[in-house]
Amino acid sequence: MSLATSALSASLRSRARIVAIPLSRPTRLGNAPSTSAGPSGLTYYQFQLATKSKSKAKTPATDGEKESKSWLPEEGLSSWVQNKAASTWASFGKAEGGWKLKTFQAGERMVDRMDFEELALKSIDPSLGPSIKHPASNELDSDRSEKDAQERIQIPLHYPPSVLTPELAVAELRKYVEHRIPVHRKGFYTWLFIAPLTAPFMIIPIIPNLPFFFCVWRSWSHYQAYQSSQYLKTLLDTNAIVPESSEVLDAIYRQFDPSRSSAPPKPQGLPRSTPITSSSSTTEPPSQRLLLTRTAVPAIVEKFELGTNATADLYRAVEQARVRNGGEKLT
Repeated sequence: MSLATSALSASLRSRARIVAIPLSRPTRLGNAPSTSAGPSGLTYYQFQLATKSKSKAKTPATDGEKESKSWLPEEGLSSWVQNKAASTWASFGKAEGGWKLKTFQAGERMVDRMDFEELALKSIDPSLGPSIKHPASNELDSDRSEKDAQERIQIPLHYPPSVLTPELAVAELRKYVEHRIPVHRKGFYTWLFIAPLTAPFMIIPIIPNLPFFFCVWRSWSHYQAYQSSQYLKTLLDTNAIVPESSEVLDAIYRQFDPSRSSAPPKPQGLPRSTPITSSSSTTEPPSQRLLLTRTAVPAIVEKFELGTNATADLYRAVEQARVRNGGEKLT
């Protein structure tokens, strides 16, 4: 193998990663079976799996191919539609009042209500992720298969060792993926079937058929999450995801532990033998307590160099975890 290929492989390994950020402690320990269909704890996953460039290498084309493909966007029709929709939506947010700005604000509130798991999954583009290499089908290709296995890109799954073990980190991710696949498959078909029912709104002459576009957007979002879930399951089945403890992440958990800041002050004058119990420990079991609050988000963003979208999704995840654990919504 050439030095250039080895350097490229090493570069791809360093760029691909998954960061597991537990929001509540998993209720099961080690390899104990879970009684629920999904993961036993709430975890936000930051997926960074793009190891390929979006720009494709240009190959010489014949005159006939140039004429037949001249009307297609250079980046592909799907990417062009997504970019066009994103730019149009961003322009709504810059509008000075009117129905466009109100639509943008209502849409952002809807995004805040979407499951943070869906938002994280739809950020994955399987076409840009590491390719799955399958073993050779005969003995003649066994040598090549061994070389491919040695050069296979392994994706590190970073996790805090004080919260998860290596086995539990992978097990929780697998349950997370297996639980989301049927959810997003059902969501895709549900919103796809609802979309035609919005046809009567087309008679409104001024305002576009917003219900139709909303249904299409929700269906597409579920489809993206469904495809990403299947891709992650394939990575897990081929042992391409390898657990890797992160002391940096663990230090953040120790620094921003909510139980320390919310712990009541120790009463003075009590005998050493007198047990001290807090109200939080009697009403909320340790397995259900949140492990992070919004104050920890800036530290995670800085240490792991998260982008703007991932930062917003992490804030949403922390807030949704708080609400799911019995907290009230922030106004």
